[in-house]
Amino acid sequence: MLTRLVYASRAAEKIDDALLKSIFERSRANNLEHGITGVLCVYHGGNVFLQALEGSRVAVNALYGDIVRDPRHRDVTLLDYAEIDERRFGGWRMGSVDLGKVNPGSILRYSERAVLDPFSMTGRAALALLEELANSAAISSHE
Repeated sequence: MLTRLVYASRAAEKIDDALLKSIFERSRANNLEHGITGVLCVYHGGNVFLQALEGSRVAVNALYGDIVRDPRHRDVTLLDYAEIDERRFGGWRMGSVDLGKVNPGSILRYSERAVLDPFSMTGRAALALLEELANSAAISSHE
């Protein structure tokens, strides 16, 4: 059974290239083995992550538990969790988007302001934003 989980978190420290490299290296090493795909949006200005994870219930739940316990994250907030028939982000073991390079109108379509604050978004809105970013090719792969 496939599931999709969408969560937001704040970085415990300033988001920089070293932190992102660490996250993507770990994702590359583990996600293929566990059948996990997804996308990670990073808002450097707010030190915020917005991520969708897809895979088996067991694998997604285990990874989310690791994220909750990861000292690099704080304020980890579950936005959406659902059983799914197919993956929406199946093309990536872990894709990423730097929201600083995205048209603010794309964010404003799903949010109160043109600055990403997933903690004030519904899970459906957060997922719709991630899908729009995927469809607009704003997401880059870290294969």
